[in-house]
Amino acid sequence: MFSILVALGLNDLVSYLNQKTIKAPITFQGVGLHSGRKVKVKILPANPNNGIIFKRVDLKGNNLVIPNFNNVTNTSLNTTISNEYGVNVSTIEHLMGAFYGMGIDNANVEIDDEEVPILDGSAKNFVAEILKVGIKSSNTPIKIIKIKKKIEFKDGERFISIEPSKLSLNIEFELKYDNPMIGNPKNKVKVYEDDLTDIYNSRTFCLFEDVEKIKSNGLAKGGSLENAIVVKDDKILNENGLRNKNEFVNHKILDCIGDLYTSGYRILADVKSSQGGHYLTNELLRKVFDNQENFAIFEIQEKNLPHSFIQKNLLKSIA
Repeated sequence: MFSILVALGLNDLVSYLNQKTIKAPITFQGVGLHSGRKVKVKILPANPNNGIIFKRVDLKGNNLVIPNFNNVTNTSLNTTISNEYGVNVSTIEHLMGAFYGMGIDNANVEIDDEEVPILDGSAKNFVAEILKVGIKSSNTPIKIIKIKKKIEFKDGERFISIEPSKLSLNIEFELKYDNPMIGNPKNKVKVYEDDLTDIYNSRTFCLFEDVEKIKSNGLAKGGSLENAIVVKDDKILNENGLRNKNEFVNHKILDCIGDLYTSGYRILADVKSSQGGHYLTNELLRKVFDNQENFAIFEIQEKNLPHSFIQKNLLKSIA
C-alpha cells in the first residue's frame, strides 16, 4: 500500500511542477462593483506558456489586455490594466488571486465589459468554479521568479517590502485603522503551504462614512451589502457579520496575491506590508523589475529542487 501511495504522491508532485489550466470553460455573470453594469465573463482553457490573457469581446479589435504590472494604469480601489490602444479591464485582483492560489498558469478570459464582476466581493466563487470543472496539468514546467535581494517601497507610513525566500511565498500584512471594529489586525500566510480558504472567502470592505465620498467620485455604483462589508463605528452592517476573524486583513492579502500575479509567474519571496494596497504592490513590482540584479526567472523541475522540498510535498500529497 505504501508503495502505491508513494507513486501517487510522485505523480502529484510532477503535476505540481508543471503548468496548469482549467479542464473546461467557466462562465460568470454579475455586476461591476464600480461601474454598476452587468458583466459576463467566460474563462477558457489555454495552452502552456499562454499565460493569463483578457479579451474584451464587446470590442471588435485591439481587444487583448495582458495583466502585467507595466500595464496597470489605475490602482484607486481596484487594479485596472490597459493595452496600448487604451482598452481597459478593471477589478482583476480577485480573479487573479484565485488563479494564483489555485496554480492556474494559463487561461483566456473573455469579458463583455470593462470590469470583472464583483460577485460576493471575494474570490470564493471563482475558486469554487475552478474546483468544479477541475484543473488540467501539462508536460511543460512552471516558471518561477526568485527574488535575489530585499526591495522596499514606502508611501508615508505605508510600506511594502520583498526579500529572498528559498522555497515559499510568505505574505505578512497588517492594517492600521482608527475604527475600533477594524483596528490593527495582522496575519501571515504561506501561499504554497497554508489552507487559503479564509483568504479566498474574505470580502472587500469599507467604512460607512466613506460610501458617499466613493460614490461621488463615480465609483462603487454596484456596491451593496451583498458584495462588500460595510463598517459603521463599532458595528458591521452586514446581517451575518464576518466570515472569519481576520477577514479585513485577509482580504488585503487576497488583493496582494492577485496583484503579485501581474508579475507573470509565481514568486519565491517574503513579502511584508503595513497599510498596503494595489498602489504599493504595483510600485514594488516596478521597482523589482527595473533592475535585473533583483530577480531571476527559471523553470522549476524536480531535479532543480532541494530534497527537503520534494519530501515535504510528497508527504503532503499522501497525507
